[in-house]
Amino acid sequence: MGEAMKIVVLDGYTLNPGDNPWSALEAFGDVSIFERSTTAEILSRASHADVVLTNKAALPAGVIESLPKLKFVSVMATGYNVVDVAAARARGIVVSNVPDYGTNTVAQYVMALLLELCHHVGDHANAVRDAAWTNCVDWTFCRTPQIELYGKTMGIVGFGRIGRRVAALAEAFGMRVIYNSRRAYEDVPQGYRVLENLFAEADVVSLHCGLTTENDGMVNSHLLARMKPSAFLINTARGRLVNEGDLASALAKGVLAGAAVDVLSSEPPSADNPLLSAKNCLVTPHIAWAALEARQRIMQTTVENVRAFLDGAPMNVVS
Repeated sequence: MGEAMKIVVLDGYTLNPGDNPWSALEAFGDVSIFERSTTAEILSRASHADVVLTNKAALPAGVIESLPKLKFVSVMATGYNVVDVAAARARGIVVSNVPDYGTNTVAQYVMALLLELCHHVGDHANAVRDAAWTNCVDWTFCRTPQIELYGKTMGIVGFGRIGRRVAALAEAFGMRVIYNSRRAYEDVPQGYRVLENLFAEADVVSLHCGLTTENDGMVNSHLLARMKPSAFLINTARGRLVNEGDLASALAKGVLAGAAVDVLSSEPPSADNPLLSAKNCLVTPHIAWAALEARQRIMQTTVENVRAFLDGAPMNVVS
């Protein structure tokens, strides 16, 4: 009998904080699961691994070259920039990812952020708890303007699975959808806009594109200046799509009415990140993806990725 396949999970806590078991993976061999791993810990923990699973634990070229038995990496996410794919390919190491798991949950979260910007439900509920309604002379009060979405324009940057799902939800609220994408779609009548025009026309701009060298920091003072002073910006895609200093400055000046971001350029953020104290800016801790149902899909696809590799027919291989 051959030696058992050694599988190492480098940073499993976010995928399974206790409600999403690894049991299906454990059927494939000798599995070691670590909640988090530093670079030094990766080198020791994965030194004899045939298969490595990672979410955000980085596998740059130097680390890959130091793992002599490594044959397969499965990224427990869609984005795979944590792995030096070229270095893996040079070693004959296959890299797979999870291409689709969060379409519905991320789109739902976008609408949660938008509705919070429109209604500030949490602030009003806290005000009631603090006796503001009890002490009010009227039967109602508003701490912030209440905004109706019907008839307003949703501008979506990036029109893949999540962007199109956000479009469907926006349309359910009676919003008009425009979009920007690397290609035009015929089933969104007259919806395509160049980026500058989308920012100028939209009442809400929601980002849903991947991060590339070309769009790094693309939402800058130039684009923000095109926005209506009543408009909102939402980012659940990648933090580095936005120049955070420019956005904080634009919010302070009233260039746009508000922003809500679930992603930042560095995570967790440093205490001096300008968006943490920016005016009219909601910042949430990268949780749009984290519904149990979505994490279960990640687990299922990751298990399928490992099974397919062991069967000699890798799936979801990244290029």
